[in-house]
Amino acid sequence: MSKEFPIIETTRLILREVTAADANDMLCYLSDKDVVKPMGLEPFQTVKEVWDEIRWYKSIYDEGTGIRWGITLKNSGKVIGSCGFLNRLRKHYRAEVGYELSKAYWGKGIANEALEAVVKYGYQHFQLERVEALIEPANLASQKLVEKQGFKREGLLRHYEFTCGKFDDLYMYALIKEDLDFILTKNNPK
Repeated sequence: MSKEFPIIETTRLILREVTAADANDMLCYLSDKDVVKPMGLEPFQTVKEVWDEIRWYKSIYDEGTGIRWGITLKNSGKVIGSCGFLNRLRKHYRAEVGYELSKAYWGKGIANEALEAVVKYGYQHFQLERVEALIEPANLASQKLVEKQGFKREGLLRHYEFTCGKFDDLYMYALIKEDLDFILTKNNPK
């Protein structure tokens, strides 16, 4: 697919396609165990591993099963995280959202700003009806983040993934279009 990769601009951020030139910036946060543990990954050790991640981003985009934007601050252009969709099922109008952010930027509202923009993009451009987020029970910050966006916890998926040599339970959170429409109306009354 040779369609142009969409760019999303928010108040502080530019969400854009990542390239091999971003690999060193990405290695800075993907090598941090606190950043990658909730993703079910071991810390990255080499730029080659980051290139593999970038190739995966490209493959899900080309296949139409997802899209992953690099999160950059408008004033620097440096990639400090990523956010996007995976496991997109067009037939069912749903996708899973995922994200990670360099620890240096935690607690500044950046993940919230990026997630909000990505979810809105999904509803507007992919006609999604449902966006899911799978979150480890111990990851309270991520649970608070999606709840702030209006996601509802639907249940616990026991031993849902096998990562880093163990089975992980994951909470299933979801936001359906009706919930988003309600939130947007509530936050922007006429």
